[in-house]
Amino acid sequence: MTEEDLDYFKNLLMEKKSQANADLEELERQSRSDDALESSDDRSAYSLHMADRGTDAMEREKTMLFAQREGAYLDYLDEALERVADGTYGSCRICNGEIGRARLEAVPTATQCIDCKSKADREAQSGE
Repeated sequence: MTEEDLDYFKNLLMEKKSQANADLEELERQSRSDDALESSDDRSAYSLHMADRGTDAMEREKTMLFAQREGAYLDYLDEALERVADGTYGSCRICNGEIGRARLEAVPTATQCIDCKSKADREAQSGE
């Protein structure tokens, strides 16, 4: 991969990281505002009806799951940036072949070429 390509993907990864950080901050803000509403006594936004409480709990759990997923994505982005820095970005971890540019543009955190990833997916589906 050329230096120009590495710069391009570094910028792409930094943009993705910035967006993921913004998304995570928004999820955390939502979680804090939901917690504040729940803790106020008579002015609670949450209904006293059991079904509504279940829905509210499910929404809070969903927000937490999204935040965890976003945190994991940030870890993948950091790992990809490390690969850019050490010059291994764009190389398949399985066969050491080149990961195609189109794949890296679609999935900038990819660590496997499409052939190796497809093979691993097929094996996982067949239970091997």
